[in-house]
Amino acid sequence: MTYELIGGSLIGAAAALLWLGIGRISGMTGVVSSLFQWRDKSRHWAFWFLAGLVLALPVFRISGGELTIDMTSNQLLLVLAGLLVGFGTYIGNGCTSGHGVCGMGRLSLRSMVATITFMASGIATVALMNLAGGAQ
Repeated sequence: MTYELIGGSLIGAAAALLWLGIGRISGMTGVVSSLFQWRDKSRHWAFWFLAGLVLALPVFRISGGELTIDMTSNQLLLVLAGLLVGFGTYIGNGCTSGHGVCGMGRLSLRSMVATITFMASGIATVALMNLAGGAQ
């Protein structure tokens, strides 16, 4: 069994448990915004959800898993990419995890359009990077 299959299954199970357990969508925009409403005890789930995401990588490495991600060390490019993702999340009213994992599972038309847009943008970005010689 591959790590991708295990990881995808865990993401799907977490999204389903959160939805069925407390009726919340596990999009990261909603999780992070819930942290800013800490006084509302019904939002404390977000801390534990985010803690699980942060702890997943160290647990994966301790259990013998190897991470093979090669990203750029160009800080300006990373900041620009982060700002573009944040802006896209704002105008798209959600992020890839909210729309792609949860919205698609609920057959939301808005999420289908958003996910198609995310995918098309990603494909176009890779194609442009390949043409510009930026991808390796």
